[in-house]
Amino acid sequence: MSFDATLESAGLARLSRQSVTTVQVNVGKVCNQACQHCHVDAGPLRTESMSAETARRVIELVLASPGVETVDITGGAPELNPNFRWLVEESRRAGRHVIDRCNLTVVFEPGQQDLGQFLCQNRAEIIASLPCYTRDNVDRQRGRGAFDKSIAALRLLNELGYGVENGLRLNLVYNPLGPSLPPPQAALEADYKRHLREDFGIEFHSLYTLTNMPISRFADSLVRIGKTDSYQDLLESSFNPDTVPSVMCRSLVSIGYDGALYDCDFNQMLEMASEGQPTVWDIASFDELAGIRIRTARHCFGCTAGAGSSCGGSLLN
Repeated sequence: MSFDATLESAGLARLSRQSVTTVQVNVGKVCNQACQHCHVDAGPLRTESMSAETARRVIELVLASPGVETVDITGGAPELNPNFRWLVEESRRAGRHVIDRCNLTVVFEPGQQDLGQFLCQNRAEIIASLPCYTRDNVDRQRGRGAFDKSIAALRLLNELGYGVENGLRLNLVYNPLGPSLPPPQAALEADYKRHLREDFGIEFHSLYTLTNMPISRFADSLVRIGKTDSYQDLLESSFNPDTVPSVMCRSLVSIGYDGALYDCDFNQMLEMASEGQPTVWDIASFDELAGIRIRTARHCFGCTAGAGSSCGGSLLN
């Protein structure tokens, strides 16, 4: 059954955007890592990167959109885009909250030695991917040595006040290693905090559990282990209508590195542009996108399975 048909059978209307409070800017696929679960298919050999012209247009639209509260910058490793710091500074100058979706190991890349200080000075929230609190599991997903670098980066951020001060939010992200739903977020957060504090002296604010989407690199891994159909069946059989009012596409717009507009980052990776195929040059304000119907497909069951999943973690606590 399609996602829209499932909504109808549950007595729910098709999805439409209520308003745009978050602008998620995907500045490209350039990354210093090539993680197995990556839905962006990012890596060191990718070259797609947002231009200065497109970045300037994004800020123009943010300034013209009083409803926008948050600019959420992602990638790839967004910090490797040459316009990343300008986007952060201009978004903060416009009075918006800024999120940097950081893979942690990027702080050790050439030219990034002062990244932590820069983010601290701009009071940017950091949402950092750490798929487990054990070395073996992290290195299996992200490559040998990724865990030790991630721990070193977290210690550096703690020294700057991240994860310790309320005004310097440091949140971690968990993805399951395989074709399963994430465990309850609150219980896993308690485990993360205990292990990271006792083993490494690391503090953070919140843990977000994300469901792996059956697209891009994770979809390829499902094919290799013969779990494509069973994982999709799991997502569909776990559909929870209580998650639907809170799905992130109802208050978010996703911008591709080339300026195309999407209803979410997952639709972007599937090249499912927003209705009407608009770009940042086709609108005068993000507020215009309120009320537009959301494009859906079978991967949308990933956001509505179990306790739900979004870029801010579980939808139901």
